[in-house]
Amino acid sequence: MSQPTERVTHAHVRDIDLTPFRPGTDERLVLGLITLDNGEDHTKPNTLGPEGMTELRHAVEGLVTRANAGEIQAIGVTGKPFHFAAGADLKGAAAIKDSGDALAIARQGHDTYRVLLDAPVPTFAFVSGVALGGGMELALACDYRTVISSVRNLGLPEVALGLIPGWGGTFLAPGVVGIEKALEVVLSNPLRNNKQLTGPAAADLGLMDAVLEPADFLAESLRWAARVLTGEVTIERPEPVPAERWVATVDAARAQVDARLHGAAPAAYEALDLLALSAQRDREASFSAEDAALARLLVSPEFKASMHAIDHNTSRAKRPVGAPPADAARDVRSVGIAGAGLMASQLALLFARRMKVPVIMRDLDDERVQRGLGFVAAEVDKLTGQGRIGEDEANRLVGLVSGTTELADLADRDLVIEAVFEELEVKKQVFAELEQVISPETILATNTSALSVTAMAADLQRPERVVGLHFFNPVAQMPLVEVVRAEKTDDGAYATAFAVAKACGKSAIAVADRPGFVVNRLLVRLLGEVLGSLEDGTDVETADAALRPLGLPMGPFQLLQLVGPAVAKHVLDTLRDNLGDRYPTSPGLDRMVSDGAPFVTFEGRPSAGSPVDPSIAGYFGSRAGNSQSADELLARVRDALAEEVRLMLDEGVVTDSADIDLAMILGAGWPFHLGGITPYLQRTGAL
Repeated sequence: MSQPTERVTHAHVRDIDLTPFRPGTDERLVLGLITLDNGEDHTKPNTLGPEGMTELRHAVEGLVTRANAGEIQAIGVTGKPFHFAAGADLKGAAAIKDSGDALAIARQGHDTYRVLLDAPVPTFAFVSGVALGGGMELALACDYRTVISSVRNLGLPEVALGLIPGWGGTFLAPGVVGIEKALEVVLSNPLRNNKQLTGPAAADLGLMDAVLEPADFLAESLRWAARVLTGEVTIERPEPVPAERWVATVDAARAQVDARLHGAAPAAYEALDLLALSAQRDREASFSAEDAALARLLVSPEFKASMHAIDHNTSRAKRPVGAPPADAARDVRSVGIAGAGLMASQLALLFARRMKVPVIMRDLDDERVQRGLGFVAAEVDKLTGQGRIGEDEANRLVGLVSGTTELADLADRDLVIEAVFEELEVKKQVFAELEQVISPETILATNTSALSVTAMAADLQRPERVVGLHFFNPVAQMPLVEVVRAEKTDDGAYATAFAVAKACGKSAIAVADRPGFVVNRLLVRLLGEVLGSLEDGTDVETADAALRPLGLPMGPFQLLQLVGPAVAKHVLDTLRDNLGDRYPTSPGLDRMVSDGAPFVTFEGRPSAGSPVDPSIAGYFGSRAGNSQSADELLARVRDALAEEVRLMLDEGVVTDSADIDLAMILGAGWPFHLGGITPYLQRTGAL
């Protein structure tokens, strides 16, 4: 396969006289500024391929020569509007097959950044937008960093892609923010659905030194740099902790990673080893180790699978297959929500924050309404406290969300979405009541996670206005929306649903109106197989460990705690009623619900590493005598998922298996390194 053509990010150099930023002095102070720009618009970020990296190195070397001659007193690097640098050219990296070529890529980054690190004058990164991976490492290679307040994509996401920060990140990040925060940036965030940082959040961590507003970002960055150079501003960095404590901190993180991944993702373990090595504070030793690790991982099957998933699914996330023309969408200038519970409150804040429209929640009594409004206010306070929004934005958001007990107050809304209990008859009653007060043009949406949207709309006078908009919990973090077209949904309602999802910053997939849609249908099938194995006599410890090689963000028991036994039983029963005995009855789960057992075996939101109380085994074992080993249970689950995928494709739930992959990655946290659920099932022989 030929190497993809590189879209070269050029390094433009100019001198900036900082004297105007220092009133009262005539002393000339010059900063040599490199501007990274690939010549494209904001939709195509700066990336650093071999040609671009070579140009950057030559630019830095030229400025270092001039600095040694006394011609300039500082070096700065910035990017084009909205983009600093999104890191390495991943398309080019994915085409690498030879470990020697991979090693050359690693060394080229280090060789370039080393020139900057050894510069004889202070160096500055003016982070004008997205800075990820090698772009963030470029910023960390500078002495000081400003960041634009509006940026939302900062970080070192490599571990999520099956790589490690390979251009100095595992050495530089701990030096800037300390080992504990470096572990958060290098490991925890990538393993949390590739969480990325805003400008203010990065500054709170210490990755950035000053947060500046977009209007005059470069000018204010230069002014700030001048103050640093004259000593008016000083920046303190954390002192390195003793090596023993440093390594102990990494070892504690290793235990947490192992509890979640159990060896399923080699990149995370490579990153841990590199962060432990950085305790020696030997830059060249760390750079050499990064070279070797990156060379191994660039040609690994995990990275190839990750890139398949990213390349295949990113295009579908941007352009949902099956969506109607965007110009068919109706304007949504106001939103109503039927309900004021946890899901409704999360949706209210999302619509207010992303769509910037007034939102009103309606519930049966004032106590519930006030509880919902209290949740919104508390979440806004959290955002303010974290520096993610200012006081003016906080006041605007709180002002946009209101509550009522009067159904008629929803009458003039452009979109009304129900977020009430997951019971078909309850939702039908809500829709019937709403239809009596809303205008004929109002779109009715349901946030159902599994029920028939067609059945919900069947008794309405205008069923064509009803559409499914399934947001996932927690709403702010989960990037997926399943958009469901019912039997009579018209193009206007359907297109509007996609437009709303996009306006909320979510990725939408088109799904047919079939029970459980995609994500819940597969997750509940998985849960049903594990519960069935418990009924067959498999012990809890074995069942808990069986699926860990998948590297999912939470296992079946953690999922059961998250939703609760009653909700799990309700969804399992619903899917069994509609899809048959593939979703079996679990006498143990039934007993847990009848006993009121909360299935709370650990504190906080569950994760894959959360412990499970083995005493729950007492509820199961109704068919004991056919227990399974961990490998046998994993094979059982894979076969069940493969069967369900085939049936979903036969039923036309989605148009292509790639939509199932996308849904599971974005809606269930299916790991990138497995390359999507269908490629994984194919590789293992199940599909």
